[in-house]
Amino acid sequence: MRGLLVTFALVGSLICASALLFVRFAHWAGNHPLTAALLAIPAVAVLYTLLRAMPRFRELRRAAQGGMAQADRELAAAQEEFARMPWPDDVREPSPTIGPEEPTLPLPPSAAHDGRTAVLPPLAFDFAALDPDGFEAAIAALCERDGCFDIEVVGGAGDLGADVLATAPDGRRVVIQCKQYGPAHKVGSQDLQRFGGTCWTVHGAQLAAVVTTSEFTAPAEEYAAACGIRCVDGASLHAWAEGSGPAPWGPARADEGTVPLEDLAGVALAEEA
Repeated sequence: MRGLLVTFALVGSLICASALLFVRFAHWAGNHPLTAALLAIPAVAVLYTLLRAMPRFRELRRAAQGGMAQADRELAAAQEEFARMPWPDDVREPSPTIGPEEPTLPLPPSAAHDGRTAVLPPLAFDFAALDPDGFEAAIAALCERDGCFDIEVVGGAGDLGADVLATAPDGRRVVIQCKQYGPAHKVGSQDLQRFGGTCWTVHGAQLAAVVTTSEFTAPAEEYAAACGIRCVDGASLHAWAEGSGPAPWGPARADEGTVPLEDLAGVALAEEA
């Protein structure tokens, strides 16, 4: 009850103060009509702009929240399904071997993937040495290596924020924006806001990610966390390529059926040429 009275008192004070200011302004405007008219023109323009922008802002916010909630639900369902998968006993508890251990032969490429990266040799090329088209091709090749399909490189004029489109191994639609920046050029919140305004509503993303060779500013990371956009900085990108870190759609885990990193470098360099 006391809090309600305090609220009413504050609202009443605000209304009275607004009325007093309006009366004072009306009295001043009567004495200075020309100045008041000149001030009213930009004030009306600003008010009109704010009124026009409010519905669009609410629409983008609802779309971002809806996409984030949908991505979280689908990720939880995929993790639950993966946890229920049966595992053979020989995979959980390998039997001990007698005598010297034989070298493990690499397995041939397979169509079975679970969206997790493989343990690969050290990084064979520098992402920063590629041009923008080659960098996008390298990210697409990483997606293909780790089990994505229906991969498209769509970066360029009119891409509306999307550079790589793919379908993750668990069936989610992945939309990636590639930012090849130098170490001193961080990805800012404006970059994330532009991408967040199109990745869910225009491209129908179920998982959105921004991949960069640099880093993200703190406001950019806060916006991405609020909208459900995954940020992959330069260190995470190298870990993903090497197999010691996760792909944007799943945690890191050794898996078979991967493309060697040398082949990945060849694909990216060929696309660059």
